Order: sequence, then C-alpha cells, then structure tokens
Amino acid sequence: MKASELVLAPDGKLYHIHLDSSTLADKVLLVGDPSRVNMFKDIFESVEYESENREIHALTGIYHGTRLTALSTGMGCDNIDIVLTELDAALHVENGKWEDHCDRHLQLVRIGTSGSLQADIECGSHVAARYAIGLDGLMNYYREWDFPLPAMDQAFMVHMGFGHRVASPYCVSGSAKMLTHVGYGMHHGITVTAPGFYGPQGRTIRLHPAINNLNEKLAAFQWDGTPVTNLEMETSAIYGFSRLLGHEALTVCLIIANRPSGTFLNNYHAQMRQLVGTVVERMAS
Repeated sequence: MKASELVLAPDGKLYHIHLDSSTLADKVLLVGDPSRVNMFKDIFESVEYESENREIHALTGIYHGTRLTALSTGMGCDNIDIVLTELDAALHVENGKWEDHCDRHLQLVRIGTSGSLQADIECGSHVAARYAIGLDGLMNYYREWDFPLPAMDQAFMVHMGFGHRVASPYCVSGSAKMLTHVGYGMHHGITVTAPGFYGPQGRTIRLHPAINNLNEKLAAFQWDGTPVTNLEMETSAIYGFSRLLGHEALTVCLIIANRPSGTFLNNYHAQMRQLVGTVVERMAS
C-alpha cells in the first residue's frame, strides 16, 4: 500500500489517531471533546498507553479486568471519516507493518451531547440511537455503501421533500446487541446527523437555513414505530463505517438542548461524568 494512502506517523502508528494493533483495545469509547478523555483517567484502574495529536486524544487502560480505549474524534463527520478508517486500519498495523489477516472486531460506543427534537425528552435525558439518518452525505463517497435500509431512505426522502441543494440522506441501523447491553433504560430513537451546527440544524444567527421548519419536519418522522429523537453531528458516519467494516457501534447522548422548548443545559459536566461512568461499567460487564 502506498505511503500516501496508508499514512503512518514516524513511529509506525496511524498518522492521526496515533494507535496501532498493540495499543488499540477491542472496546472503544468515542467522545468529541479531547479534554473529555481525561475523565477516563479517573475511572480506569490503570493506564497503559496515551497519545495526543491535534483534536485526537487516545487513552488505553483497564477497568475491572476489561481493556478499553477512549478516543476523542473532534466534531463532525469529516473527522469520523478519518477516525473510523484509521481505527479499522490500526487493527492491521503493528510496528509499522500492514498485515492483511485480522480476526479482531471493534465494539464502539460514542458518548456525546445532543439536542432533543421532542418536547418530552428533556435536558439531562439519555438517548441511545437505534437508527441514524445522515444528512452529511459522507457514505455516498464509498463504492461499498450498499444502502442497507432502502425503504427507510425512500420514506425519509418523501417525508422531507428535499431538493437538489442538499446531499442525499442515508439511513443505517446501529448494533441491536449493543443497544440492549449498553442502551437499556435510555430513550431509544432515530438520531439525525447534520453536517454542521447552525444552518444544518435549523439555527438562524445572521444567515438563514435553506430548509424551512427543518426540525419540525424531522421530529414528525418515524420508522418502524421509532421516532426521530435528537440531532447531532457524528452518528451516521460511525454507524455507516461500522456496517461496512464489520464492527458494532452504538451512540448514547446526553441531551443538553431541547429545541422545541428552547432550553439549554450550560453546566452539564457532572451529568456527562455520570453517563461516561455508566457506559464504561456496562462495556466492562
């Protein structure tokens, strides 16, 4: 593989995430904010590896006998394209060398923040994504993308009435096994992934969204009895890459904004610490 395609750091690890097969655990906890990785230092009983590169902070350690990697991604699906591609590639790289054969598979949980689109899912609630809908268009750039939920894709397109100005949305399910094991006791729903925070999520500051009443239209959609619950910026790409590469993924989000009521949870660090602890406990059980 050409050096310009599989880009490695001078020490032989993947260029952006700075991990390889020896430093990456099979259970991976993804957070957006690099400073949030420090929470895991207080939870893990021991730490065996740590690296920081740009917005990507990696930490591999042990909790109750289970090896876990915590990794920050930064914001947005463009970062997920890098992180998920390199996480999969890291399984094949050790000491700077690529090995074609690999029988390892990752379990990935994104622990994030999100805005609720339903009035009854209040700030401070936890939402686990049964499905994701990507407004970002990222998976359409991959030839292997197989449109796993074509009927849902079509129903969503008809419901939203999108025109030519936006990328083609795509729908994908998360891991049912991990939804049961990690997401129990939480709201279950459809998480919509937007390619930005302001216009793509229906916010007006000085510029105006091209799609009128975007959030109201999203909130009115449901599939297989599951409603759209929340809006964020990474899940569809995580689910899409995990499907194509043979990994299992789940997103759980702390709701910090309720868009129908206009409320926002400014100081949510204690609630996030609690959610991180819950997910680590369940991943290790």
